[in-house]
Amino acid sequence: MFDFTAGLISMGFFVVGLFFARFWSRSRDRLFLAFAAAFWLLAANHAIVALFGLPREEQSWVYLLRLAAFLLIIVAIVSKNLAARRGG
Repeated sequence: MFDFTAGLISMGFFVVGLFFARFWSRSRDRLFLAFAAAFWLLAANHAIVALFGLPREEQSWVYLLRLAAFLLIIVAIVSKNLAARRGG
């Protein structure tokens, strides 16, 4: 049951990443591209945990994928806000 749920979550993250990639292709706003990449990293994180059956995800190298995804989101938002302040 855990593998099935992890697969659903991975697929959901991947699909959300595709939506952000489509938004990026229309607007060319780097924020959307960063969100797409972050969601794909989260999808990879869940897929790897399910495929390799890691018992304690927070103590493995896979956790770094999740950390990278959240750091990417934070950097993209801060960058967008700083650009808006300079331009406005």
